[in-house]
Amino acid sequence: MITIAIANQKGGVGKTTTAINIATAMAATAWRTLLIDLDPQGNASTGLGLGNDDRESSSYELLVEGAPLASCIQPTSIPGMDIVPATQDLSGAEVELVAVEDRTARLSNALSGHIGHDIAFIDCPPSLGLLTLNALSAADTLLVPLQCEFFALEGLSQLLQTVERVQNRFNPDLGIIGIALTMFDRRNRLTDQVADDVRDCLGNLVFDSVIPRNVRLSEAPSHGLPALVYDHNCPGSRAYISLARELIGRIPGERKAA
Repeated sequence: MITIAIANQKGGVGKTTTAINIATAMAATAWRTLLIDLDPQGNASTGLGLGNDDRESSSYELLVEGAPLASCIQPTSIPGMDIVPATQDLSGAEVELVAVEDRTARLSNALSGHIGHDIAFIDCPPSLGLLTLNALSAADTLLVPLQCEFFALEGLSQLLQTVERVQNRFNPDLGIIGIALTMFDRRNRLTDQVADDVRDCLGNLVFDSVIPRNVRLSEAPSHGLPALVYDHNCPGSRAYISLARELIGRIPGERKAA
């Protein structure tokens, strides 16, 4: 199983929307897909139609209580896609993990040896605390959603510094599979300028596919559905399908699903 963390410490950049829809697109192309909701807000779980009462076991039990991964996985309405949901209990996990031995390796240990899925996506909280460190320590690589606005560039530099620290201390094999530009608005000249600056700075690391601002992407979670199911023909859905194709092209051949 290849594990991809979806992270950016800046909130509101489209992490959860990206996690839900890229995971759905991968499942649609016959990858056995697992989505791990590591955000205490639990928006990825809600966006896939799981109410609070439906979350029998969660990423809190996985990280803090050491529950087996298999007991925390729940099916979704998307064929080929499962989820480890999040609950509000996860908001206290950062404090509870401080005194735990190997506190940054809890998720890595839980995922070790898992063979039930081809690919796992980890939806990280908008911070660089212990939850995100667990995700980066467990991940093979990192996908960074980046909103096309000025302040997002500052956040990106901080994230890249954190990745370097994680590589030095916890996970030397951590890579960055790509930067996904999100909330792109062609009517806004600043959007084009930010996109050009990111491409000038990071080159081929930036995906060609760009996720536009799209009302259907915003509406879909309220129906408990990925946008790809809610309206597969909307510009946002088409963009995520294109992004998934690019992502598959960047995954090493020996790691691809059969």
